[in-house]
Amino acid sequence: MPFVRFYHVSKVYSRQSRQFFWRFFVETMGRKPREPIRALNDVTFELGAGESLAVIGHNGAGKSTLLSLVAGLTTPESGLVEVEGRVMALLELGSGFHYDMTGAENLRLNAALCGLTKKQTEERYQQIVDFSELRSFINEPLRTYSMGMILRLGFSIAVHVEADILLLDEVLVVGDQDFQQKCLTRILRMKQEGKILMCVSHAPDMLRMLCERALWIESGAVIMQGAAGDVIDAYRAGSVPVNAS
Repeated sequence: MPFVRFYHVSKVYSRQSRQFFWRFFVETMGRKPREPIRALNDVTFELGAGESLAVIGHNGAGKSTLLSLVAGLTTPESGLVEVEGRVMALLELGSGFHYDMTGAENLRLNAALCGLTKKQTEERYQQIVDFSELRSFINEPLRTYSMGMILRLGFSIAVHVEADILLLDEVLVVGDQDFQQKCLTRILRMKQEGKILMCVSHAPDMLRMLCERALWIESGAVIMQGAAGDVIDAYRAGSVPVNAS
């Protein structure tokens, strides 16, 4: 069964201040080094099959860093991150696409990068194209696509990978309203199938729809976690109940 577990996880980034040679020279001559950036500080939570978590907080709070740790894109300085199951990270839809290649060529290449075999890709090819609603353009170069079309293709590939853990980072504004609703319906179906969902967004109504639990972090530290409605309401009000966990 898939799961995600964080035990007292902290992540630190050093500040980069070597843009100019003289600045680097002064620092090496005894200037006090700048304090590192603590992206996450002592974060603990657990998710099991079929559970969903909204991660909220202001810009720079550490939300994307948390998803990056789950995706295995970085490692913590301290604490333990345990992830069981295939992870699909929808962090930057369309990343890895080549604009001189056709939509079909990009589909096959991106599917391979997501871990699908050639046979699996061909079996799901028509489903991906149909879901994206790009059949009339699939053999055209990607440079002729609008950004919305590129995002639709990227999302369509991602949701057909059949991962156990789905990470969403502000990528649900895909195409027009009808297509957005289709994407939400597909994600809700994946939840019903037992997939784990972790979602970062500044759209509270969408988070309430997708997630039962929420984690509010600021400056890398957990402010509150619990039922999604309670945490989102507290975040929007800018206050934390006394009994918040």
